[in-house]
Amino acid sequence: MPTGLERHRRESTELLLLVAILILTILTMWVLKKRQVRFLHETGGAMLYGFILGLILKLAATPWKRGTGEIHECVNLNTTPKFLLVNVTERIHEYYHVGEVTPNPQALPAGSILHKMAFNPEIFFNLLLPPIIFHGAYSLNQRQFFKNIGSVLTFALIGTLLTCGIIGFCMFGFVQLMVRLGHVVDGDFSLKDCLLFGSLMSATDPVTVLAIFTELRVDSDLYILLFGESVLNDAVAIVLTYTISSYDAATGGSAFHVGSFFLSAARFLGVFAGSFTMGLAYTVITALVTKFTQLRELPLLETGLFFLFSWSSFLSAEACGLSGIVAVLFCGITQARYTIHNLSSEAKVRTTQLFEFLNFLGENFTFCYIGLAMFTFHTHVFQVFFIFGAFLSIMLARACNIYPLSFLLNLGRHRRIPRNIQHMMMFSGLRGAVAFALAAQDTSTEAQRAILSTTLLVVLVTVWVMGSATVPMLGWLDIRVGVDPDESPGEAPCSQAAVEDSLAAPRPQGPLTWQLWKALDYRYLRPALTHEGPPLTTTLPLWCGPLARLLTSPHAYENQEQLGNADDSSSGKMDRAGGGQESPGEAEASTTQQDDLLEGDLGLGTHATPVWTD
Repeated sequence: MPTGLERHRRESTELLLLVAILILTILTMWVLKKRQVRFLHETGGAMLYGFILGLILKLAATPWKRGTGEIHECVNLNTTPKFLLVNVTERIHEYYHVGEVTPNPQALPAGSILHKMAFNPEIFFNLLLPPIIFHGAYSLNQRQFFKNIGSVLTFALIGTLLTCGIIGFCMFGFVQLMVRLGHVVDGDFSLKDCLLFGSLMSATDPVTVLAIFTELRVDSDLYILLFGESVLNDAVAIVLTYTISSYDAATGGSAFHVGSFFLSAARFLGVFAGSFTMGLAYTVITALVTKFTQLRELPLLETGLFFLFSWSSFLSAEACGLSGIVAVLFCGITQARYTIHNLSSEAKVRTTQLFEFLNFLGENFTFCYIGLAMFTFHTHVFQVFFIFGAFLSIMLARACNIYPLSFLLNLGRHRRIPRNIQHMMMFSGLRGAVAFALAAQDTSTEAQRAILSTTLLVVLVTVWVMGSATVPMLGWLDIRVGVDPDESPGEAPCSQAAVEDSLAAPRPQGPLTWQLWKALDYRYLRPALTHEGPPLTTTLPLWCGPLARLLTSPHAYENQEQLGNADDSSSGKMDRAGGGQESPGEAEASTTQQDDLLEGDLGLGTHATPVWTD
């Protein structure tokens, strides 16, 4: 068995190889960006280099043959041992731990570097994925996201469930066909296995497409619909996968039971609601701590506290049996809407760059492992009919997701989702890290190994082929590029004053739910969690006076006085003009100033500098 020093050297070598891949990826991307070549994103480059490294390791690995040997020092066992060590090499001192490694004729010795450089889903879900999800939520354009919240939730929730069902039942049909053709034995693939495949394949990861969208500044509605869907549906797909996985435990078998189905549905909703509450709770804690302390004077401590509180939302949810990914997702959305307004300017920059960097490393490490897995996973099961059915069902499910839901949404949307946007959303349904990690969690059966092998091929094809064809597809569909992120389709570009005016206090327009949300956000949530908005003593009932005085920031009263002075100044201008109206420039400036005082920059991730700032 390797000594501690030998194990340390081997693990250092493995890590060095991964770091070398990332260095090559960064240098390659620098060259491609300098020459304005957009057919390959850094994640695709990391996956390509990982693929090449895996191939080299596979070819360089020493062939090994399974054999039998004499058993030494064997004693009679009266009870089942807690651990079992099986010698599977010609060396008497090397063993497999059966609880961790499934013996297989094609496996390599436990000391092999090729065996060790395998993907660990636990590392991904606990260390790499939380910063990726948080960064996606934290970097959302809040204004565009909440303007399209209904459509985003429709695609992310209903669309994900629809995709899971269509892929699952289509794959079950293909499995039955494979049984009739004699390619698999009846019972190898259950309906549950097919639905599990559908749930993990419902997690889209269009990171390559979104990077190109950002660089080209595509239509804002297309970007936020696709970005919002990909951020939210990862969380939905993860909870859905765990719910389907626990179905056997609830029923004692794979047979369908109506009661167990509704129990699983209730568990899904309960986990989702509990995780949402956990993420929101940590946002409230972080916002109040940063609001009523002087941490902004020490940006390093402020950044560290913000990071630890955000990560704690994930850990707390996991410790309570909830979904940490859902918790950290909604924590990121609400932190960007409220807590960021309490941070110093330096802390805002630091937190944004910190999570952007962690997202970059996490995604590239994961895609590097995806490339490696083509050769470091030694029990691949490639079923041609299953792979063909997977690609066909994925395209069918994506079409049944985008087009019918877009039709229904257009019945109530003020700005309809045009056909070219729908076609681009259909094309951009790439699969990536989340789907691969979910498939790699359990490969103990033949069906699960076939699912992992098929998932690898789907990820490779969608990232390399569809990601590379994004720019030509944008031109072929005639989708606008070079668009201001805050500009609405069909409107002239907005001036800064017009943008700020649109972010003013709630006005009686739009759907009732939107009016209620704006009123709740402006009158209660923002004043309670930030220094902005009217004092809570003027919006809460009288019997809430102690709580209102406790949560109201002193800046809120200064803000109110500034508004009063601004109103008096506007009235004085009108009086001096002989009762006439202000000039358009004066009126626009006055409105903009009031909007800044009332709300700052509502939802753009940064806020206008308050007039009370020292």
